[in-house]
Amino acid sequence: MNKMRIVAAILALALPALVSAGSQQLERGKRVYAVFCAQCHGKNLEGQPDWRRRKADGKLPAPPHDASGHTWHHTDADLFAMTKHGMVPPLAPAGYVSDMPAWKDTLKDDDIWAVLDYIKSRWPEEQRKYQQEVSTQSAR
Repeated sequence: MNKMRIVAAILALALPALVSAGSQQLERGKRVYAVFCAQCHGKNLEGQPDWRRRKADGKLPAPPHDASGHTWHHTDADLFAMTKHGMVPPLAPAGYVSDMPAWKDTLKDDDIWAVLDYIKSRWPEEQRKYQQEVSTQSAR
């Protein structure tokens, strides 16, 4: 019984700090997204119009990052790699041409993770659970 009280006391003390850290991470992600991502993927993660149809130059428009898109179908590792390195093999076929830049020389890894956390925070529960499950299975 004493152990449970100790654990409860530790959680009571730590929880506000964890919630604050999570809130700071989401705010950071929101700021970074607004500066570097929203221009193509939309202020509200809505993507570009007709994002499934190739443009005249053969490239696909930027997809939405909200629940209407496919971002939540990808693992955390793939989303991170796409953001850091762009759409290159093995994430895209060899020779694939995309407007998605590689952000490795612009954004720190922590900024990329913050953006991904922000994007995921905007998904409905069902999409968050699915994406977490896909990420967990992929990591095994």
